[in-house]
Amino acid sequence: MMKSLLFSPHPTPPLLPAPRLLRLLRLRAASSSSSAPPRAGRRSPRPSPSRRPPPSSLYARPSLLDMERERAARRADVDAFLASLGVDPGELAGLELPVTVDVMRERAEFLASLGLAREDLAAYPLALGCSVRKNMVPVLDYLGKLGVRRDALPDLLRRYPQVLHASVVVDLAPVVKYLQGLDVRPNDVPRVLERYPELLGFKLEGTMSTSIAYLVGIGVGRRQIGGVITRFPEVLGMRVGKIIKPFVEYLEGIGVQRFSVARIIEKKPYVLGFGLEDKVKPNIEALMEFGVRKEALASIVTQYPDVLGLELRDKLVAQQSLFESSILVSHEDFGRVIERMPQAINLGRTAVLKHVNFLTACGFMLSQVSKMVVACPQLLALNMDIMRMNFEYFKNEMERNLQELVEFPAFFTYGLESTVRPRHEMVSRKGFTCSLAWLLNCSDARFDERMKYDTIGVEEMEAEESSGMNAFAEEAESEEEEYSDYDDSDDEFVR
Repeated sequence: MMKSLLFSPHPTPPLLPAPRLLRLLRLRAASSSSSAPPRAGRRSPRPSPSRRPPPSSLYARPSLLDMERERAARRADVDAFLASLGVDPGELAGLELPVTVDVMRERAEFLASLGLAREDLAAYPLALGCSVRKNMVPVLDYLGKLGVRRDALPDLLRRYPQVLHASVVVDLAPVVKYLQGLDVRPNDVPRVLERYPELLGFKLEGTMSTSIAYLVGIGVGRRQIGGVITRFPEVLGMRVGKIIKPFVEYLEGIGVQRFSVARIIEKKPYVLGFGLEDKVKPNIEALMEFGVRKEALASIVTQYPDVLGLELRDKLVAQQSLFESSILVSHEDFGRVIERMPQAINLGRTAVLKHVNFLTACGFMLSQVSKMVVACPQLLALNMDIMRMNFEYFKNEMERNLQELVEFPAFFTYGLESTVRPRHEMVSRKGFTCSLAWLLNCSDARFDERMKYDTIGVEEMEAEESSGMNAFAEEAESEEEEYSDYDDSDDEFVR
């Protein structure tokens, strides 16, 4: 069979390879010839420079050196832009910055739109390392949703610019949740952050938790903690061992009971911010220098905690001079005035003279006015219209001697329609003759009980008169809020 095919008179022409197969064979032959080792003693021909691919060729890549030079050139442009803003580029030497000036300009303009000046950027250049879309916008959007005011943002960012680097989920939200867990009302949270933005960087298990635990431990009400933080959020950043505890122990050392210290902190937590060595101790020493007795210090601090933070020595010098010249109050009696009403430290000269002139116009001698003021310093802070109505009723209806007012000047502090008039009419109907102290210096329940008597015991009358002003002084101590807002204004308590 094979033989017949080979020797056929009409043989079939041989099959030729396909064109694609021919191309593959040629490529293989070319590769084998190029890989053959060169002959000995013959150098390989070098490509002609003219045949090298041009730099713009599609297959050409820049070298690492070229890339580094280009990066350095762009960074130099960015550094020049930073220098034009007043920012030292060296402060950002180790920070990855945008590769173009346009991106950096966008960040600078965005920060400027928030109210930050070039001086603020120079003080904290790391703010320029924050991406507008990835860092700044999410943080500012979160603060805005909390209720932080737009006009408060510049100050907040100046005090704590690190907030721009913070993560909303990891850093900010847990702090806000912690504040709400301490009974800070949602509406008060943004005010707390505006006043003390540094707490956004605190760790929950650090200073914040220890300071709160200590305050609760000394007697501050758990339900009062929210109000304490709202009025004085700086307490969250105070170290117990260095600030809070020494302050509390010093007040206890001058006689203030621990529960009283807790009440002071509940009402006026900002007293914790008065420097113990710079303010508190020097002010206590100044009070004693001006005639205040050591045993009265606790009462003064309880009545008027703000005395711990005043520029006290200068005020005491001025007030003592005023009292000595206008009311003839001695150095020792000036101490008694401060003990009974420490807010007198802030009484203005005009207010003092106006009340003194009123009393002298009522017929009192200056020596009697001095005695009245020492016994009841509140006379210098009462509403003039109330004093005038009380005196007219005393003179026209009660028909008593002025000396009784000298002995019981607290008469001017009682309400005419609520206390003085109804009690005087009841005593008149009963036909009693009594002192002003017996008439006024008691509770309504105690007075009703007295009206059941047919007569007034002499011993009771004498005991009431002897303890009248002491009882009034104690009552004044319990009404610290009434006189707690004295300042240097001459007209605040003169109406």
